[in-house]
Amino acid sequence: MKSIMQETAVPERNANIMQTPLPEPKQELSTSRGRCIPAYVAVAMTVLMILCLLFPEPQVVAAKDRNLPSPGLATEFSASLDDVLQSVQEVLHDQIVHGTTMFDKDKTLTGATAVDSTPLFEPWREDGKVFYKIRTAVIAPRHFKDSADRGTIAIRYIVTSVSPERTRLQINAIFVEDARHGEHPSDGTVESSESKIIQEHVQAIQDARQEAAENRRRRESIDLANQTIIRQREDETARVAAAESSERDLERRVDTLRHQIEMRIKAPGANLKSAPFRSAADVAALSAYTGVLIVIVTPRWYGVETPDGQRGWVTLDQLEPLP
Repeated sequence: MKSIMQETAVPERNANIMQTPLPEPKQELSTSRGRCIPAYVAVAMTVLMILCLLFPEPQVVAAKDRNLPSPGLATEFSASLDDVLQSVQEVLHDQIVHGTTMFDKDKTLTGATAVDSTPLFEPWREDGKVFYKIRTAVIAPRHFKDSADRGTIAIRYIVTSVSPERTRLQINAIFVEDARHGEHPSDGTVESSESKIIQEHVQAIQDARQEAAENRRRRESIDLANQTIIRQREDETARVAAAESSERDLERRVDTLRHQIEMRIKAPGANLKSAPFRSAADVAALSAYTGVLIVIVTPRWYGVETPDGQRGWVTLDQLEPLP
Protein backbone atom coordinates (compact mmCIF):
# COMPACT_ATOMS: atom_id res chain seq x y z
CA MET A 1 0.00 0.00 0.00
CA LYS A 2 2.78 2.41 0.83
CA SER A 3 4.45 1.93 -2.49
CA ILE A 4 1.25 2.50 -4.40
CA MET A 5 0.56 5.79 -2.62
CA GLN A 6 4.08 6.98 -3.30
CA GLU A 7 3.72 6.26 -6.96
CA THR A 8 0.45 8.06 -7.02
CA ALA A 9 1.81 11.24 -5.28
CA VAL A 10 4.61 11.78 -7.70
CA PRO A 11 2.44 12.35 -10.71
CA GLU A 12 0.45 14.95 -8.78
CA ARG A 13 3.60 16.99 -8.06
CA ASN A 14 4.62 16.74 -11.66
CA ALA A 15 1.17 17.87 -12.75
CA ASN A 16 1.38 20.94 -10.52
CA ILE A 17 4.75 21.79 -11.98
CA MET A 18 3.51 21.50 -15.57
CA GLN A 19 0.46 23.69 -14.89
CA THR A 20 2.58 26.68 -13.67
CA PRO A 21 2.53 29.31 -16.59
CA LEU A 22 5.87 30.15 -18.15
CA PRO A 23 6.78 33.77 -19.21
CA GLU A 24 6.03 34.53 -22.87
CA PRO A 25 9.08 35.16 -25.05
CA LYS A 26 9.65 38.79 -26.28
CA GLN A 27 8.37 39.52 -29.79
CA GLU A 28 11.16 40.30 -32.16
CA LEU A 29 11.32 41.33 -35.79
CA SER A 30 13.87 39.93 -38.09
CA THR A 31 15.89 42.14 -40.32
CA SER A 32 17.31 41.49 -43.74
CA ARG A 33 20.47 40.22 -42.10
CA GLY A 34 18.53 37.75 -40.03
CA ARG A 35 18.91 39.80 -36.82
CA CYS A 36 15.86 40.60 -34.71
CA ILE A 37 15.02 44.13 -33.43
CA PRO A 38 12.67 45.03 -30.58
CA ALA A 39 9.09 46.14 -31.43
CA TYR A 40 9.46 49.61 -29.81
CA VAL A 41 12.35 50.37 -32.17
CA ALA A 42 10.15 49.53 -35.13
CA VAL A 43 7.41 51.84 -33.83
CA ALA A 44 9.90 54.72 -33.43
CA MET A 45 11.16 54.22 -36.97
CA THR A 46 7.58 54.27 -38.29
CA VAL A 47 6.80 57.56 -36.45
CA LEU A 48 10.01 59.11 -37.79
CA MET A 49 9.06 58.18 -41.35
CA ILE A 50 5.61 59.77 -40.91
CA LEU A 51 7.16 63.00 -39.57
CA CYS A 52 9.52 63.19 -42.53
CA LEU A 53 6.57 62.90 -44.90
CA LEU A 54 4.55 65.56 -43.07
CA PHE A 55 7.41 68.04 -42.58
CA PRO A 56 9.85 68.10 -45.50
CA GLU A 57 13.27 69.65 -45.16
CA PRO A 58 13.32 73.49 -45.06
CA GLN A 59 15.59 73.86 -48.05
CA VAL A 60 13.04 72.20 -50.30
CA VAL A 61 10.36 74.72 -49.34
CA ALA A 62 12.77 77.63 -49.79
CA ALA A 63 13.67 76.44 -53.26
CA LYS A 64 10.00 76.28 -54.13
CA ASP A 65 9.33 79.76 -52.71
CA ARG A 66 11.96 81.28 -54.95
CA ASN A 67 9.84 80.43 -57.95
CA LEU A 68 6.71 82.11 -56.58
CA PRO A 69 5.74 85.47 -58.23
CA SER A 70 6.51 88.68 -56.36
CA PRO A 71 3.59 89.95 -54.24
CA GLY A 72 4.55 93.53 -55.18
CA LEU A 73 3.73 96.62 -53.16
CA ALA A 74 0.34 98.30 -52.65
CA THR A 75 0.12 101.85 -51.32
CA GLU A 76 -2.72 104.31 -50.76
CA PHE A 77 -2.06 107.99 -51.36
CA SER A 78 -4.02 110.88 -49.86
CA ALA A 79 -4.38 112.33 -53.33
CA SER A 80 -6.84 112.44 -56.19
CA LEU A 81 -6.75 109.98 -59.07
CA ASP A 82 -5.58 112.70 -61.48
CA ASP A 83 -2.61 113.63 -59.28
CA VAL A 84 -1.44 110.01 -58.97
CA LEU A 85 -1.92 109.37 -62.70
CA GLN A 86 0.14 112.45 -63.54
CA SER A 87 2.89 111.33 -61.14
CA VAL A 88 2.93 107.81 -62.58
CA GLN A 89 3.23 109.22 -66.10
CA GLU A 90 6.19 111.35 -65.03
CA VAL A 91 7.96 108.34 -63.48
CA LEU A 92 7.10 106.17 -66.49
CA HIS A 93 8.99 108.51 -68.77
CA ASP A 94 11.98 109.28 -66.54
CA GLN A 95 13.89 106.35 -68.19
CA ILE A 96 15.04 105.00 -64.79
CA VAL A 97 14.39 101.71 -63.02
CA HIS A 98 14.54 102.88 -59.42
CA GLY A 99 15.86 100.62 -56.67
CA THR A 100 18.27 98.47 -58.72
CA THR A 101 21.59 98.65 -60.57
CA MET A 102 23.37 96.50 -63.11
CA PHE A 103 26.95 97.04 -61.97
CA ASP A 104 28.30 98.19 -58.62
CA LYS A 105 29.82 101.32 -60.14
CA ASP A 106 26.45 102.49 -61.51
CA LYS A 107 24.22 104.39 -59.11
CA THR A 108 21.10 104.21 -61.28
CA LEU A 109 19.79 101.95 -64.01
CA THR A 110 18.76 104.10 -66.96
CA GLY A 111 17.46 103.29 -70.43
CA ALA A 112 13.95 102.21 -69.41
CA THR A 113 11.00 102.88 -71.69
CA ALA A 114 7.24 103.06 -71.16
CA VAL A 115 5.20 100.49 -73.11
CA ASP A 116 1.49 99.82 -73.51
CA SER A 117 1.81 96.12 -72.64
CA THR A 118 4.34 93.33 -72.05
CA PRO A 119 4.04 89.52 -72.16
CA LEU A 120 6.07 89.31 -68.96
CA PHE A 121 2.86 90.00 -67.01
CA GLU A 122 -0.51 88.37 -67.35
CA PRO A 123 -3.16 90.71 -68.83
CA TRP A 124 -4.84 92.78 -66.14
CA ARG A 125 -8.63 92.29 -66.23
CA GLU A 126 -9.67 93.95 -62.96
CA ASP A 127 -10.43 97.57 -62.03
CA GLY A 128 -7.84 100.28 -62.42
CA LYS A 129 -5.55 101.78 -65.04
CA VAL A 130 -2.43 99.77 -65.91
CA PHE A 131 0.96 101.06 -67.07
CA TYR A 132 4.25 99.29 -67.86
CA LYS A 133 7.93 100.22 -67.96
CA ILE A 134 10.67 97.85 -69.19
CA ARG A 135 14.44 97.83 -69.42
CA THR A 136 16.01 95.28 -71.77
CA ALA A 137 19.54 93.84 -71.93
CA VAL A 138 20.05 93.95 -68.18
CA ILE A 139 22.79 91.74 -66.72
CA ALA A 140 22.23 90.31 -63.23
CA PRO A 141 20.33 93.28 -61.76
CA ARG A 142 20.54 93.87 -58.04
CA HIS A 143 17.60 93.08 -55.73
CA PHE A 144 16.12 90.39 -57.97
CA LYS A 145 16.32 86.91 -56.44
CA ASP A 146 18.99 84.65 -57.96
CA SER A 147 19.42 86.83 -61.04
CA ALA A 148 22.68 85.92 -62.75
CA ASP A 149 21.98 86.21 -66.47
CA ARG A 150 20.96 88.68 -69.17
CA GLY A 151 17.30 89.62 -69.42
CA THR A 152 14.54 92.19 -69.13
CA ILE A 153 13.16 94.07 -66.13
CA ALA A 154 9.42 94.78 -66.30
CA ILE A 155 7.49 97.00 -63.89
CA ARG A 156 3.70 97.15 -63.73
CA TYR A 157 1.75 100.03 -62.17
CA ILE A 158 -1.95 99.64 -61.34
CA VAL A 159 -3.78 102.83 -60.29
CA THR A 160 -7.24 102.54 -58.72
CA SER A 161 -9.48 105.22 -57.26
CA VAL A 162 -10.60 104.51 -53.69
CA SER A 163 -12.40 107.82 -53.08
CA PRO A 164 -12.19 111.37 -54.47
CA GLU A 165 -9.30 112.06 -52.08
CA ARG A 166 -7.60 108.62 -51.90
CA THR A 167 -5.95 106.54 -54.64
CA ARG A 168 -4.43 103.07 -54.50
CA LEU A 169 -1.21 102.22 -56.34
CA GLN A 170 0.07 98.67 -56.82
CA ILE A 171 3.56 98.06 -58.23
CA ASN A 172 5.06 94.74 -59.35
CA ALA A 173 8.62 94.25 -60.64
CA ILE A 174 10.13 91.13 -62.23
CA PHE A 175 13.30 90.14 -64.07
CA VAL A 176 13.01 87.53 -66.85
CA GLU A 177 16.08 85.91 -68.42
CA ASP A 178 16.41 85.98 -72.20
CA ALA A 179 17.86 82.47 -72.60
CA ARG A 180 16.11 80.23 -70.08
CA HIS A 181 13.11 82.52 -69.53
CA GLY A 182 13.54 82.11 -65.79
CA GLU A 183 11.53 84.54 -63.68
CA HIS A 184 13.18 86.37 -60.79
CA PRO A 185 10.86 88.48 -58.62
CA SER A 186 12.06 91.61 -56.90
CA ASP A 187 12.79 91.47 -53.19
CA GLY A 188 10.62 94.59 -52.79
CA THR A 189 13.35 97.20 -53.19
CA VAL A 190 12.33 98.17 -56.73
CA GLU A 191 8.65 98.49 -55.83
CA SER A 192 9.33 100.57 -52.71
CA SER A 193 11.79 102.82 -54.59
CA GLU A 194 9.35 103.41 -57.46
CA SER A 195 6.54 104.10 -54.97
CA LYS A 196 8.73 106.60 -53.10
CA ILE A 197 9.54 108.49 -56.31
CA ILE A 198 5.85 108.60 -57.26
CA GLN A 199 5.01 109.84 -53.76
CA GLU A 200 7.56 112.65 -54.18
CA HIS A 201 5.95 113.63 -57.49
CA VAL A 202 2.49 113.59 -55.89
CA GLN A 203 3.77 115.76 -53.03
CA ALA A 204 5.35 118.18 -55.51
CA ILE A 205 2.05 118.49 -57.39
CA GLN A 206 0.15 119.10 -54.16
CA ASP A 207 2.74 121.61 -52.93
CA ALA A 208 2.61 123.48 -56.24
CA ARG A 209 -1.20 123.58 -56.08
CA GLN A 210 -1.11 124.79 -52.48
CA GLU A 211 1.48 127.45 -53.32
CA ALA A 212 -0.60 128.59 -56.29
CA ALA A 213 -3.66 128.79 -54.04
CA GLU A 214 -1.71 130.81 -51.47
CA ASN A 215 -0.39 133.13 -54.18
CA ARG A 216 -3.91 133.56 -55.48
CA ARG A 217 -5.17 134.36 -51.99
CA ARG A 218 -2.31 136.86 -51.53
CA ARG A 219 -3.13 138.50 -54.87
CA GLU A 220 -6.80 138.64 -53.91
CA SER A 221 -5.85 140.18 -50.55
CA ILE A 222 -3.60 142.72 -52.28
CA ASP A 223 -6.33 143.50 -54.81
CA LEU A 224 -8.85 143.90 -52.01
CA ALA A 225 -6.47 146.19 -50.14
CA ASN A 226 -5.83 148.22 -53.28
CA GLN A 227 -9.55 148.49 -53.92
CA THR A 228 -10.05 149.60 -50.33
CA ILE A 229 -7.31 152.22 -50.72
CA ILE A 230 -8.79 153.36 -54.02
CA ARG A 231 -12.23 153.67 -52.45
CA GLN A 232 -10.76 155.55 -49.52
CA ARG A 233 -8.98 157.91 -51.91
CA GLU A 234 -12.15 158.34 -53.92
CA ASP A 235 -14.10 159.05 -50.73
CA GLU A 236 -11.40 161.46 -49.58
CA THR A 237 -11.39 163.16 -52.98
CA ALA A 238 -15.15 163.39 -52.83
CA ARG A 239 -14.97 164.84 -49.33
CA VAL A 240 -12.30 167.32 -50.41
CA ALA A 241 -14.34 168.27 -53.45
CA ALA A 242 -17.40 168.65 -51.29
CA ALA A 243 -15.41 170.72 -48.82
CA GLU A 244 -13.99 172.85 -51.58
CA SER A 245 -17.45 173.28 -53.01
CA SER A 246 -18.74 174.19 -49.59
CA GLU A 247 -15.86 176.59 -49.17
CA ARG A 248 -16.62 178.20 -52.50
CA ASP A 249 -20.27 178.40 -51.57
CA LEU A 250 -19.29 179.88 -48.25
CA GLU A 251 -17.01 182.37 -49.95
CA ARG A 252 -19.79 183.32 -52.29
CA ARG A 253 -22.17 183.69 -49.40
CA VAL A 254 -19.61 185.67 -47.46
CA ASP A 255 -19.01 187.82 -50.50
CA THR A 256 -22.72 188.32 -50.89
CA LEU A 257 -23.08 189.17 -47.24
CA ARG A 258 -20.04 191.39 -47.46
CA HIS A 259 -21.64 193.28 -50.29
CA GLN A 260 -24.74 193.50 -48.24
CA ILE A 261 -23.16 194.81 -45.04
CA GLU A 262 -20.13 196.60 -46.44
CA MET A 263 -20.49 199.67 -48.65
CA ARG A 264 -18.50 202.80 -49.42
CA ILE A 265 -19.15 206.53 -49.46
CA LYS A 266 -19.93 208.01 -52.84
CA ALA A 267 -17.98 210.93 -54.19
CA PRO A 268 -17.42 213.68 -53.20
CA GLY A 269 -17.95 212.50 -49.62
CA ALA A 270 -20.48 212.78 -46.80
CA ASN A 271 -20.87 213.89 -43.22
CA LEU A 272 -21.36 211.24 -40.55
CA LYS A 273 -24.41 212.32 -38.51
CA SER A 274 -24.99 211.61 -34.85
CA ALA A 275 -28.66 210.69 -35.53
CA PRO A 276 -30.73 209.72 -38.60
CA PHE A 277 -31.73 213.36 -39.24
CA ARG A 278 -30.29 215.98 -41.57
CA SER A 279 -30.35 218.50 -38.72
CA ALA A 280 -28.37 216.18 -36.45
CA ALA A 281 -24.85 217.16 -35.50
CA ASP A 282 -21.95 216.02 -37.64
CA VAL A 283 -19.71 213.43 -36.06
CA ALA A 284 -17.05 213.32 -38.76
CA ALA A 285 -16.48 214.14 -42.39
CA LEU A 286 -16.11 211.01 -44.56
CA SER A 287 -14.08 211.26 -47.72
CA ALA A 288 -15.18 209.63 -50.98
CA TYR A 289 -14.88 205.83 -51.25
CA THR A 290 -14.45 205.37 -47.52
CA GLY A 291 -15.59 201.91 -46.64
CA VAL A 292 -18.17 201.56 -43.92
CA LEU A 293 -19.84 198.62 -42.21
CA ILE A 294 -23.62 198.62 -42.19
CA VAL A 295 -24.84 198.12 -38.66
CA ILE A 296 -28.47 199.31 -38.78
CA VAL A 297 -30.78 199.48 -41.78
CA THR A 298 -33.79 201.82 -42.04
CA PRO A 299 -35.77 202.82 -45.10
CA ARG A 300 -33.65 206.01 -45.67
CA TRP A 301 -30.77 205.93 -43.27
CA TYR A 302 -27.99 203.39 -42.53
CA GLY A 303 -26.26 203.22 -39.22
CA VAL A 304 -22.58 202.63 -40.14
CA GLU A 305 -19.20 202.09 -38.53
CA THR A 306 -16.07 203.54 -40.04
CA PRO A 307 -12.73 201.77 -40.23
CA ASP A 308 -11.47 203.78 -37.25
CA GLY A 309 -14.42 202.67 -35.11
CA GLN A 310 -16.60 205.76 -35.31
CA ARG A 311 -20.32 205.16 -35.56
CA GLY A 312 -22.99 207.36 -37.07
CA TRP A 313 -25.62 207.72 -39.70
CA VAL A 314 -25.55 208.43 -43.44
CA THR A 315 -28.37 208.54 -45.97
CA LEU A 316 -28.94 205.73 -48.38
CA ASP A 317 -28.16 207.83 -51.42
CA GLN A 318 -24.70 208.62 -50.05
CA LEU A 319 -23.62 204.96 -50.21
CA GLU A 320 -22.73 202.55 -53.05
CA PRO A 321 -21.75 198.85 -53.16
CA LEU A 322 -18.12 197.80 -53.01
CA PRO A 323 -16.56 197.02 -56.41
